[in-house]
Amino acid sequence: MIILALDTAGVDCSAAVYDSSSDTMLGSVSETIGRGHAERLIDLIDAALARAGMSLQDIGRIAVSVGPGSFTGIRVGVAAARGFALSLGIKSVGVSTLDVLAAAHLETATGRPVLAAIDAKRGEVYTRLFAADGTPMGEPEALSIADAKALAGKFAADIVGSATPIVKDGAEAGTPDHFPIAWVARLGARADDATEKPKPLYLRGPDAKPQTGFALQHQ
Repeated sequence: MIILALDTAGVDCSAAVYDSSSDTMLGSVSETIGRGHAERLIDLIDAALARAGMSLQDIGRIAVSVGPGSFTGIRVGVAAARGFALSLGIKSVGVSTLDVLAAAHLETATGRPVLAAIDAKRGEVYTRLFAADGTPMGEPEALSIADAKALAGKFAADIVGSATPIVKDGAEAGTPDHFPIAWVARLGARADDATEKPKPLYLRGPDAKPQTGFALQHQ
């Protein structure tokens, strides 16, 4: 199957074309932009398709990172995946960024469980625990730093992601998370399109709050 993979959940804006039958990345493009995913995504999709020598009509499935991550970025990616899938008459699937972090780590580090941990700010960490073979050992959740540290300690798990120094040492967050587009594609190829349809995985409400004191009075 030919997969079009998209990631706009973090600081990167990425697109890739992947052949699941041969586990081959046919073409991929990624830019670290921080913001502005909506303005760049379509151009990157076109570039990835061009590198693969394919068109949208060759795509059999869309895979997209669904979070946790940037609220705005996630909405951009999910909307694009749904739109392309609808217009092409194909399926789309969502892939958690926590799953991507764990899979990328376990590609080279085996033998221990892994706790994927993303800095959620406000004293919380977005986490998901995985066995050494990559099998999830729970659902994605937002935990306190103390609870995340206790969970990693209980299973002697490696910790990966921007919250690693926070959980290990109570230090400042590490560098921003990058979600390898190759693993968005691979996990998207394995996903069940009946149960893993793209929808944002936020784990908590947005940090931004409506301003008060400026609402118009209803007549």
